[in-house]
Amino acid sequence: MCLDRDHTYSGPVSLLYNLDNWVLWAIWLLAIPVGGYAFVHALMQRADAFTAADKLTKPAWLGITGASALVLIFFQGGPLGSGALFWLAALVAVLVYIVDVKPAVVGVQGGGQRW
Repeated sequence: MCLDRDHTYSGPVSLLYNLDNWVLWAIWLLAIPVGGYAFVHALMQRADAFTAADKLTKPAWLGITGASALVLIFFQGGPLGSGALFWLAALVAVLVYIVDVKPAVVGVQGGGQRW
């Protein structure tokens, strides 16, 4: 059995062959506005809401989300680039803010589910 690495595929096979690159590229592009949203949301909240929700302080979350947003923007290539570990850590930090901190801070300020 010969594995020819230089062989190019056509049609649907080519799409599936490169699907992982397309998915990672889409994740990279979607992570940038998510990081910006997390930073802007942290910026707009009251400082006492973070401590009342038993989370880190507002300046700490501004630093975490701001640095994470910059890493998501400037590490070109996202999860396929040379700084993939930093990029992944930044994405996790932003997602922790959105999934854990944001609902707690909004709940303390009197907001609730808006479904």
